[in-house]
Amino acid sequence: MLYAQVNGINLHYEIEGQGQPLLLIMGLGAPAAAWDPIFVQTLTKTHQVIIYDNRGTGLSDKPDMPYSIAMFASDAVGLLDALNIPRAHVFGVSMGGMIAQELAIHYPQRVASLILGCTTPGGKHAVPAPPESLKALEGRAGLTPEEAIREGWKLSFSEEFIHTHKAELEAHIPRLLAQLTPRFAYERHFQATMTLRVFKQLKEIQAPTLVATGRDDMLIPAVNSEILAREIPGAELAIFESAGHGFVTSAREPFLKVLKEFLARQSV
Repeated sequence: MLYAQVNGINLHYEIEGQGQPLLLIMGLGAPAAAWDPIFVQTLTKTHQVIIYDNRGTGLSDKPDMPYSIAMFASDAVGLLDALNIPRAHVFGVSMGGMIAQELAIHYPQRVASLILGCTTPGGKHAVPAPPESLKALEGRAGLTPEEAIREGWKLSFSEEFIHTHKAELEAHIPRLLAQLTPRFAYERHFQATMTLRVFKQLKEIQAPTLVATGRDDMLIPAVNSEILAREIPGAELAIFESAGHGFVTSAREPFLKVLKEFLARQSV
């Protein structure tokens, strides 16, 4: 197992593939194991892919202290430093997309290109999740970990996708159960999402940017991606029909096509 000493903690990471570095940043309360393995393996054929556990998740340290999006961004830069990677393509999903925005604004020299997935600018300029989605999130607190994972599918995928891809989703459960996020760390992550205040600085982003999401996202409505694409100079927007918050999996092939075409035009 690979660890880097970053900001006084141990961050667990994995690195695979050849080519220009591509840093993947996972979302709220989720370990790197939550990445779609087929998606990651496909990218390793063209890029050096780095995935890691944000503080509080997976095999990384879990200090019980206030977290912030700025802190997570500093951790990401610290990991790149530890790996002697001066610049990388950066792809963040959900809260990971918030971290990626912070990176692009405050560490522009480190970001060769920026990909923002199913994320939000945060604050008063964002469109919040529908009340029923938030209620469903809160309702998972009393479930067993396995039950919570299955309930989480309903917030990320359509009923049809769950039905037709049940075996694939089920096969992913053991990986997630092996690296459960403690409740206190999940709450620290959630509190950190409230610290994002970058809307007025989005126009400062210099990196070529791709914004992507699913049209039917029930957690971070797709209009947030439209806002990001409008505010970030020259940003490209890709919205995938019949896909939701888990579009990286449910729209894997069309998204990979768009993503690979975008990355092929960028250079570290």
